[in-house]
Amino acid sequence: MCDIAVVSVHTSPLARPGTRDSGGMNVYIRELSRQLGRRAHTLDIFTRRTDPDSPQVAVIDGRTRVIQIDAGPPEADKRSLQRYLPEFRCGVIRFQEEQGRSYDLVHSHYWLSGWVGQALKARWNVPHVIMFHTLGEAKNRSHLSEREPDDRIAGERLVAQGADRVICASEGERRILIDHYGVSPERAVQVPCGVDTDHFRPMSRAGVRRRLGLPVDEPVLLYVGRIEPLKGIDILIRAAAQTEGRFRLLLVGGDGQDAVRKEELRRLAEELGIAGNVVFQDAVSHNRLPLYYNAADVCVVPSYYESFGLVALEAMACGVPVVASRVGGLLETVQDGRTGYLVPWRCPEPFAERLELLRANEPRRRGRARGLESHALERSPQGPGHRRSPGRRGVPLRRQRRPLDVRGVAGGLRPRHLRR
Repeated sequence: MCDIAVVSVHTSPLARPGTRDSGGMNVYIRELSRQLGRRAHTLDIFTRRTDPDSPQVAVIDGRTRVIQIDAGPPEADKRSLQRYLPEFRCGVIRFQEEQGRSYDLVHSHYWLSGWVGQALKARWNVPHVIMFHTLGEAKNRSHLSEREPDDRIAGERLVAQGADRVICASEGERRILIDHYGVSPERAVQVPCGVDTDHFRPMSRAGVRRRLGLPVDEPVLLYVGRIEPLKGIDILIRAAAQTEGRFRLLLVGGDGQDAVRKEELRRLAEELGIAGNVVFQDAVSHNRLPLYYNAADVCVVPSYYESFGLVALEAMACGVPVVASRVGGLLETVQDGRTGYLVPWRCPEPFAERLELLRANEPRRRGRARGLESHALERSPQGPGHRRSPGRRGVPLRRQRRPLDVRGVAGGLRPRHLRR
């Protein structure tokens, strides 16, 4: 079995998803580590210390630890972390030497971690596997008003070309790495993300709404994720304002650090006359997240770019249809017309139309009594509860629950801009 050094510089798997620098990547690292530990691998996850009072070593389970490394001031912004990478690398090596540990593999996450991973690969003479989770080149092509700096693109290219393997969540990401980063096809491997269907599963909508203090009979539109411009929350608010009838728009994500952006979104809702329909909820724990999915009628992912779109997969596992942007990995996560709708235009009107179509058809939207969808995943020979993608050995993924089939939804209420 392998001793694996996992590098996640800018965010810890212990952080709450949906806050400033925490999202699907945190969930991915934590769950992948848990599954690898079940297969008798041992993992040390190295991350940057952001709380000076927290312990250096946090034990997740008998085979997995989180190691916090001092590198730069705890409050340093992610955009400034590049200058502290040499300090972080030295801290990892110092911990390894003091502990007398040796590692068989380095697995890094995000490009900043990839720089450290390449340095550790050279120091320890071991293979380096990276998953970028998001690529600067892809973000630049998707959101013209915000540009990733050239030094990030150059850093990603250097790491991508030097790593032994690059894991991609989608075929679209793999093609970008091959076509724009010069990665050889044999080193770029697609391994779709999975979802824990024991945790994310259908529940009684009325029951979870009572637990959350939400009206039982009011349509609920749900957003889950970070509060940042790239996520397109303003598009969702404008789309909701174009729908008719009662509704609750529940925005789950962020914390006190996002107060300015949340206030901007509140003002937008006020200008559009729907301030009373919009509820902001700070990011919730992973344990409580299934309650929010199950309380929703529709989950909306209006992002300008998503490398995979884990929120969409979690919602579908709970039996909730998804309306999402037709970008990045969402093209492969959401089956347009079956598990939800993909919207090719980043403007409110088509989102509003799809939301109305789903809101108006209760049986189609809530048809939860379905089995598990193999959807490009097959049962793993390692035992029950594990899944792997076809042709990829030993990658622990969970089978997706068969999501809702929304084909045939053609009637119902129309958005205001389409009414005559």
